Amino acid sequence: MKTKYNTELLKVMTLFEKITRARLKDSFENKDKTLFIVQQGQLRQALGKNTMNVKKIEEALGKKIKIIEFSDNLATFIKNLMYPLKIIEMEQQGNTIIVKGADTKTKGLMIGAKAQNLRNYEEIAKKYFPELEEIKVI
Repeated sequence: MKTKYNTELLKVMTLFEKITRARLKDSFENKDKTLFIVQQGQLRQALGKNTMNVKKIEEALGKKIKIIEFSDNLATFIKNLMYPLKIIEMEQQGNTIIVKGADTKTKGLMIGAKAQNLRNYEEIAKKYFPELEEIKVI
């Protein structure tokens, strides 16, 4: 699956790399925030000292951002994707990942209104792990 980036997103990605000096793997535009996926081991550099880079980028873009560290392990990647939400337990059954949230509120945040958060997580994860069928929260 080939991704097409528009000029605006390319500018944002360039700005991100210039400020953080971290290697960017991918970026997604969301309604209220921009997600950046950095290469494995690049998260600390991307965040900067006292999350200074995050503050600089959010100021420059005028919207919230989320930085996610890539992992070639599906479970770890999903954990990184859902962070800061607390995952108590995670198991893989075939091509389905079952996630257990810490409490009812956390589960609600993982799923989101009309399951939109869950579908977003799936869409992003499927880009790197095409074998993934779905993520279930219990």
